[in-house]
Amino acid sequence: MKDLTQGSIAGNILAMAAPMAAGMIFQTLYFLVDLYFVAGLGDAAVAGVGAAGTLMFVIMALTQVLGVGAVALIAQAVGRRDRTDANLVFNQSVLFAVACALATLVGGYALAGTYVASIAADAATHSEGVVYLYWFLPGLAMGFAQVVMGSALRGTGIVKPTMMIQALTVLLNTLLAPVLIAGWGTGYSMGVAGAGLASSIAIAAGVVLLAWYFLKVEKYVAFDARLWRPKFEVWKRMLDVGLPAGGEFALMFIYMGVIYWVISDFGAAAQAGFGIGSRVMQSIFLPAMAIAFAAGPIAGQNFGARLGSRVRETFAKAVLLNTVVMILVTAFLQWRPEMLVGFFTPEAEARDVGAGFLRIISWTFIAQGVVFTCSGVFQGLGNTIPAMLSSAIRLAVFVPFAVWLAARPSFDLEEVWWLSVATVWLQGGVSYLLLRRQFTRRLVDAPRPVPAAASAGTATASTAPTAAATGPAVTAAGATPAAASAET
Repeated sequence: MKDLTQGSIAGNILAMAAPMAAGMIFQTLYFLVDLYFVAGLGDAAVAGVGAAGTLMFVIMALTQVLGVGAVALIAQAVGRRDRTDANLVFNQSVLFAVACALATLVGGYALAGTYVASIAADAATHSEGVVYLYWFLPGLAMGFAQVVMGSALRGTGIVKPTMMIQALTVLLNTLLAPVLIAGWGTGYSMGVAGAGLASSIAIAAGVVLLAWYFLKVEKYVAFDARLWRPKFEVWKRMLDVGLPAGGEFALMFIYMGVIYWVISDFGAAAQAGFGIGSRVMQSIFLPAMAIAFAAGPIAGQNFGARLGSRVRETFAKAVLLNTVVMILVTAFLQWRPEMLVGFFTPEAEARDVGAGFLRIISWTFIAQGVVFTCSGVFQGLGNTIPAMLSSAIRLAVFVPFAVWLAARPSFDLEEVWWLSVATVWLQGGVSYLLLRRQFTRRLVDAPRPVPAAASAGTATASTAPTAAATGPAVTAAGATPAAASAET
């Protein structure tokens, strides 16, 4: 366990964000490696994998429910020095993950064909998307366990083991992808089915390695079969924090689905270009997302310890770091976005769509950095409803305007990208205002312990305040009862 209530805030953010960014880059390489080899199969394969991939936002929404709930409650328990509660939350989240994995498999195989048919541009795209999903669904189901274990470590301030395991699984996926997709060495090409299978095998390996780490190395939180009986009051605590965060990703799923539907009349090449562009954009976001994800447990531990000034400083430093990162990537995408898109497809039309999307959408990046940071701090505070609210406002503006634009005879793809720019900036402003409101209502500063060297008989600087010593008891969401009743 790493104490994030001490030391430099910026130093803590960078120390956590660097390995987290590396881990997230490795994780994204799953999809980029698959995309590279799938691109050789043609536009229908690329569009099918991209369309089917939007279903990942549903799975990510569900994993967010577990992951955000676990990291917020465990980080706050660490800040309160309540190891018992941290272990209870971890073991209950593992049990919850098993239930979600089973639901994913049953629902995924039952509904995959219907979902892909609703957004695919043609029959070939539909066929490829369904095949990919059938082979990738086991990996998506196992992802619940992977997210829960990684979130538990992040809540305790530990991130390097997760990054190292992700690196190993990406290496495995990279070795398997050309063999299974293109038939290197075997002469048997599975096509998009091989892309899904390679990712599923790699994710399974990651789950096994993380479980081994918890069994052999991790000590602060650990598997405990005595805590595996369902405790629905703990599930409710996780859902109180996690459901709004999952809802935020569900709204993103709706947003992506609307875009695929709106641009479907432009054909498979347009969907392929957007699919490649959006994957590249997600990869570019990784450093900013790592900073935001680091801000979550730092804010959570300091909120649990009732150190409000450090929570505010966490937000300010994270926004500053994210703004610097986003300015740099925006400048690059204004210069040569086609360099990134061209790596994945030789098709001129798909390349032009992807490059045009990235050049325009890059104007959202600074605002997106603010959105990411606010979401991370909301998670640390244990109240993710405002983050979901800002996403809902964005979607409520985007969808009707996108449908209206698509109905016009002169409709052009770039109009959708510019509409997205406007709505992301709207979301950034709303997120910031809602976070300021939370700061005003919920943050307090408890007296810091006096170092032993300064006053004999007092607590040392490394002795953090306990729950009993820091004022009123915190609720499931991490707020005092009075604050919780007044939340947004």
